[in-house]
Amino acid sequence: MTETVAPEPTPEQAALFARVRRLMLIAGLTTALAVAAVLVAIGYRLFRAEGSVAVTDTTATLPKGARVVSTAVAGDRLLVTLDIAGAIEIRSFDARTLKPAGRLSFASEP
Repeated sequence: MTETVAPEPTPEQAALFARVRRLMLIAGLTTALAVAAVLVAIGYRLFRAEGSVAVTDTTATLPKGARVVSTAVAGDRLLVTLDIAGAIEIRSFDARTLKPAGRLSFASEP
């Protein structure tokens, strides 16, 4: 079999080949950087998912005869206003865990 031998490139052709290689390297590195940036953004969004909170079922016990007057959300707190035998009391709960966070009672001055 006969093999065809490619002739040596001229200096202009060698310079053109070197330039094309350099441009291909720059394009490849830019593409790799873009793909890495997208993967970092996706990973950041997945591992910093504040929106996914475990479902919590809680039963809060109220004093006998108490009734709920109103509820509200303030920041990261759930506020429940209660009427307990004519006295108003506000109980606050953590909105994420529903654990009691505080109690505010009102009393009339004598």
